[in-house]
Amino acid sequence: MATGEQSAKDKRSVYVRRRLWVLAGLLVIIGIIALVIWKPGSTSGFPTESKTTTSPTAKPSATPTPESTEEGTAEVKECSEKTVTVEALTDKGSYAPNELPQLSLQITNTGENPCSINVGTSQQVFSITSGTDVYWTSTDCQVEPADAVVQLEPGQVVASSTPIAWDRTRSSTTTCDGERPAVPAGGVSYHLSTSVAGIESAKTKQFLLDG
Repeated sequence: MATGEQSAKDKRSVYVRRRLWVLAGLLVIIGIIALVIWKPGSTSGFPTESKTTTSPTAKPSATPTPESTEEGTAEVKECSEKTVTVEALTDKGSYAPNELPQLSLQITNTGENPCSINVGTSQQVFSITSGTDVYWTSTDCQVEPADAVVQLEPGQVVASSTPIAWDRTRSSTTTCDGERPAVPAGGVSYHLSTSVAGIESAKTKQFLLDG
């Protein structure tokens, strides 16, 4: 009997030791898993709140950098007789019978700065004279005059886009709706003068009506 009891105790002891080894193995595995999930040095399994760091303010240099300032647009003044010239033009120097002189003008900014001027038909005046007589003026029977303000840069030249055809008659404000008398021809010399916005052409343009 004593030998059977001793054999049973030995078997139980081996079983208990095996269970303890298995349990110890499980504890080791659990510990490894815990180390993988929660790394040493971390406070928790949740992300920590990020902190914003402020960079130190840069000190000003000994010599301050000039601030960039946007230059204001300079005011453009009106053109005057001191800054622009007006020139009277014709397409030819002499005209045969039934040829109509084509009248135009040219404006040049002779100043050093831009200037603005009204070059519309409301500000243009063409006059044709011979001797002391004024034979024709464009404003005598003008219809629907218009304004056209432009800015001329230094050295810029502008010319009237559509010439005026003079019908070789004498004009007056009282004959706009009727027939007007023809002017003398046969080699008679005429002079064209122009003005724009009150600025008159410095010279007249001479031309002949041959017949």
